[in-house]
Amino acid sequence: MRVLVVGGGGREHALVHSFVESGLGPQVFCAPGNAGIAAEADCVPIGADDVAALLDFAAKERPDLTVVGPEAPLVAGLADLFRERGLRVFGPDADAARIEGSKLFAKEVMGEAGAPTGGYSRHTTLESALAALARHERYPVVIKADGLAAGKGVIIAQDEAEARAAVEDMLVRKTFGEAGNVVLIEEYLTGSEVSLLVLCDGEVAVPLAPAQDYKRIFAGDQGPNTGGMGSYCPVPGFEQKAIDGAMDRVVEPVLAVLRRRGIAYRGVLYAGLIVSADGARVLEFNCRFGDPETQAVLPRLRSDLLELCDAAARGELAGATPAWTPQACVTVVLASAGYPASSHKGDVIEGLDEAAAMDGVTVYHAGTAFAGHVADGGATAGGAAAGSGDRAAGPGGAAAGPGAAGRDIVTAGGRVLAVSALGDGFARARERAYEAVARIRFDGMQYRPDIAARAVRAEAGEISLFPAS
Repeated sequence: MRVLVVGGGGREHALVHSFVESGLGPQVFCAPGNAGIAAEADCVPIGADDVAALLDFAAKERPDLTVVGPEAPLVAGLADLFRERGLRVFGPDADAARIEGSKLFAKEVMGEAGAPTGGYSRHTTLESALAALARHERYPVVIKADGLAAGKGVIIAQDEAEARAAVEDMLVRKTFGEAGNVVLIEEYLTGSEVSLLVLCDGEVAVPLAPAQDYKRIFAGDQGPNTGGMGSYCPVPGFEQKAIDGAMDRVVEPVLAVLRRRGIAYRGVLYAGLIVSADGARVLEFNCRFGDPETQAVLPRLRSDLLELCDAAARGELAGATPAWTPQACVTVVLASAGYPASSHKGDVIEGLDEAAAMDGVTVYHAGTAFAGHVADGGATAGGAAAGSGDRAAGPGGAAAGPGAAGRDIVTAGGRVLAVSALGDGFARARERAYEAVARIRFDGMQYRPDIAARAVRAEAGEISLFPAS
C-alpha cells in the first residue's frame, strides 16, 4: 500500500510514525516532511499548500490513500481535486472544511443542529462592531476573524478598549487580510477544555480518546497563545459517559446538519469543547487532527490507524471500535527561541537519539531541518522543514532512512519537537517525558514545566478537572 501524508509538522510526524508501524506494510511519502519524518518516510519537496504540485505528484505515484494534515489545503479544496481524479483521500472536501475555514459557518451549523455553544454577533463594519461592544456588559469577550488566520485570529479582550482595538485591527487595518472581512464577537466561555477527535466516513462517526492541551507559552497559563505547548491523554473525569454525551449532543447533530446540506464529512472532525457546571459547549471545530493532541493520542492507540483512516476514506467505518492501552501519555512541546512572537532557526539540536531511546518515549519532529538547509522561508532544496511547527512551509525534501543518518539536525523555527511518553499513570508518564526533555538541547529551547501536572493531581483525587453539574 502506498500512502501520501501532506504536511510537515509534529502532527504529520505522528501520523507517519503510526502508518509506518501498520500491519498493512505501507510505503509512506510525506510532502514536504521534516528532518525526523525523513528517517521514516520518503519526503518529497512539495509544500502542503502547493495544490498543483501535489496533484501532479499523486497523478504519477498513484497513492492508495492520501492523508491531509493541515487545514489550509483542505479549505482550499485539495481533497475535492484528488477525489475528482479518482484518488482516495482521508480529509473533508472544501464545503465540509468550512467548519474550520469559516467560524460564522460553524456557528450557523451549530445553531441549526442545536449544539450548545457561546452566543455571538456577526459584523462586517467597524461601526456595527463598536456598537455591539458598547452594548456589551460582561468582559472578557472573544473577538474572532471569520477565516483562517494561522491560529492567530482569536483575541480574548479583557475590556472594551482591548476589544475595540481588536476589531479595528481586523476590519480596518486588515491585520489578518481577508480572513478578517467578517468579525465575530463571542461570549467568553469558562470551564475546562477538552479536545475530542472524531473519525468520520460520511455516515459513521467514531471518537478517539479525549485529550487536553496547553495554549499559553508560559507555566500557569501565562503569556500569549501558541499553537500548543503540550498535551495529555486521556482526560481524568471525562470518561465514556461524557464522550457519549458529546457525540449525542454535539458531533452527531452537526454531522446530520451537514448531510442535510448535501455535505458528507470524511476525515477528522475536531470538537474543541469547554466543560462547565452547565455541561459541554463548543469552543470551535477544526477539520483535521489537532496538534499537539495527536502526539498524545496516537501513542495510546492499539488499533491500526492506517486501517481506520482507510476505512473512513472508503466509507466503511461501521463497527470500528478503537482499542487503547490503559497507560497515560504526556506530550511536552519544545519551542525555538522567541516563539511565538518570533522564531529563531538554525540552532543545532543535540540529544535526540538519547531521548528517543528511552523506554516508552517517542520524539516527534515539527520545526526541524538538516543543517545547511534552513532559509527564511523554511527549508531549502535537500532539506525538509515545517517552518512554524504548525504547518509545512516552503519547498524542501530529504532522503528517507539511511540517507538521513549522521546529519546534524537543526531548528527550523516555531515549535521544534514534541516529546511524548507513556507511563502507568500520569505521574510516571510525566516523569518520563521530562526525563527525555532533559536529554535534548538547543540554544534558546523553551518549554512549559507544568504539562499534565493537573492530570497527576486529578488522577490522585486531589482536584477535579470538571465542576459538579
